[in-house]
Amino acid sequence: MGKTTNKHRPIRKSRDWTSLALIFGSLFSLLVAGCAYLDSIRERFYVFDPVFLNSLARDAVTTHGNATDSIVKHILSNLTQTYAVAENEQPRVALQTEITPEHWVMSNAGGAMGAMLIIHASITEYLIIFGTPLGTEGHTGRHTADDYFNILVGHQWAFSAGALEKEVYGPGSVHFLPRGTVKQYKMHEGCFALEYARGWIPPMLPFGLADVFFSTLDIPSFYDTVRITARETIRNLLIGKV
Repeated sequence: MGKTTNKHRPIRKSRDWTSLALIFGSLFSLLVAGCAYLDSIRERFYVFDPVFLNSLARDAVTTHGNATDSIVKHILSNLTQTYAVAENEQPRVALQTEITPEHWVMSNAGGAMGAMLIIHASITEYLIIFGTPLGTEGHTGRHTADDYFNILVGHQWAFSAGALEKEVYGPGSVHFLPRGTVKQYKMHEGCFALEYARGWIPPMLPFGLADVFFSTLDIPSFYDTVRITARETIRNLLIGKV
C-alpha cells in the first residue's frame, strides 16, 4: 500500500497560530485596558499633598537657614505628626524617619551622583531627601510619575531642549517635572532637596539602578536601595497604602 499524507496538516497549523495570536492579542488588550483604568484613578492612591510638602520645605528653610541637618529633622518631625499619627489605632502611612548615617544611601542615576534618605516608598509615591555637598549634574530621566523637587539648601539649575536660558531654583522653591518630560539638571555645591514623585514608581526603578550595572558596580548601595525600597513598599501595602 502506498503512504498516505495528511493534506490538512498545514491548515491545522495555520489555525493553531491564529488561535494563539488571538489569545495573546486578547490578553494584551486586557492588560492595556487595565493599565489605562488604573492610570485614570491613580489620584485615589496618593497620600501626600505636594502643596503641603512645599510649604513644609519653605517653613524648614525659613526656620533653620542653611543648617541642613536641622532642616531634615524639622521635615521628618512634621511629616510624622501630619501623616504617620495613629488613626483608629492604625498608622495613616508608613514613614522611615531615622537619619543616622547608615540610613543614607549613595545614588547614581542619569550620570548624577548624590546620597538619598528614603522616607517613603510605595507603588504610587516616593519621598526622599537627596543631595550632595560636592555638586553634581545629570539627566533627569523620562518617567511615569510627576516629580516635585523642593530645594532645601543650595541651588539647582535646569535646562529643557530648545530653551536658551537656564532655569534657576533656590531654597524654598520647587522644580516641577511633569511625567514624560526630560531635562538636564545641575545641583551646585551643598545642594539638598526634598523630592516627591507621584505616579507609577516601579517603571522608574531601572533608571535609578542602571548605573550600578553599567558604570559603578556599587553592589552594596544597590542592595541597600532595593532592600529599603522593598521594605517600605511592603509596609505601605500592609496598611493599605499603595
